[in-house]
Amino acid sequence: MSPPNGVGFRPLLSISIAILYFLLAGQAYDEISDGTLNALPRPNNDFDIHHGALLSPILIPRVSGTPGSAAVLQHFADFFRNSLPSWNIEFQNSTSTTPVSKGKEVPFVNLIASRNPPWAAPGDVGRLTLVAHYDSKYSPEGFIGAIDSAAPCAMLMHAMRSIDAALTKKWEKMQAKGDTDSSWEEQKGIQVIFLDGEEAFKAWTSTDSLYGSRSLAEHWDSQVNPAMSTYKTPLSSISLFVLLDLLGSKDPSIQSYFSTTHWAYKKLAHLEKRFRDLKQFKSSTDSSHPTWFLDSSKMEHDISTFLGIQDDHLPFLERGVEILHVIDAHPSTGFPVVWHDEKGVPDDGEHLDLATVEDWSMLITAFAAEWMELEGFMPQSRREAKDAEHKREKRSGKNVDRLNMKTELS
Repeated sequence: MSPPNGVGFRPLLSISIAILYFLLAGQAYDEISDGTLNALPRPNNDFDIHHGALLSPILIPRVSGTPGSAAVLQHFADFFRNSLPSWNIEFQNSTSTTPVSKGKEVPFVNLIASRNPPWAAPGDVGRLTLVAHYDSKYSPEGFIGAIDSAAPCAMLMHAMRSIDAALTKKWEKMQAKGDTDSSWEEQKGIQVIFLDGEEAFKAWTSTDSLYGSRSLAEHWDSQVNPAMSTYKTPLSSISLFVLLDLLGSKDPSIQSYFSTTHWAYKKLAHLEKRFRDLKQFKSSTDSSHPTWFLDSSKMEHDISTFLGIQDDHLPFLERGVEILHVIDAHPSTGFPVVWHDEKGVPDDGEHLDLATVEDWSMLITAFAAEWMELEGFMPQSRREAKDAEHKREKRSGKNVDRLNMKTELS
């Protein structure tokens, strides 16, 4: 087996650690408890389409390079600076001509917000990467793009706010106990990317689309971390690239597109089932469509490996990044009826199914909390927290044994 893409030169032990991280990715963390799922915070009025603090400011035309785009970008920046001050915010800028710009360079601005363990060097942190695009279509004039992708952006904002305090508690406890270098798997961070310029201005081509993602993927692939870092580039530090798109319509249909990340797809599907069993989802399903995740009963070898739907993941996929594409696209009926207003149904706030939007935000929160191993640090009962601590300590011992075994074999 070849080393993971982009892992830099390090001593043998560090290389073994990096390889082991990817080999065990599918089993590297435990489920969060029912108590935690029951206690997850809800967005409530923050998703109100007229006055909601998270969603409503995004429900405006926001074509790249326009005042609407700048206003939404400022909304994101203000949210992290004011609500999540421990997060680092960066902007990645580029310009390009478009088929409608008459030779003029249009600016594209990606926002990256991240949190890393406070003791870890940036080049040593593998990051769960949650992504949505924030631009809206150039045509028809006044296009809002509620599912495409205002609602996914708001979902990510809610999810990160919901886990932020737990991240702080976990990392503070690790520092207090001196556990900051006890295991390779604790060098885990998280980042959110709001991408600009996903939409084509005229007709979808390799050059008229994905302006922001093409620029960011190229930039991160060429930006080298300091010598002796675990990850050679910011691109190779992406543990999983989870792209959300076209989410917010009732009864979504989510397929699994990549066999190597089917395990993560199945974790999302399992979380959906658990939420429904606990009566914690507001959206309903019927016997003909009992789950959002159409391929949840399949094994990874049953998944057809192909590029799937063209979207912001492509520039990252082409560079070896592991992708989980969460997009509403039924194999028979295609995209939701509001997609691009092509069927005369506007993709605006009034056509969102808010129960589904809220449920998606809860699901993404649970997935991120599970990945970051926040059981025992999220809100829950005292007994559940104690049980979670016992389970975490027991599992930590097993990981040390597995790591020692790998090192000796190396």
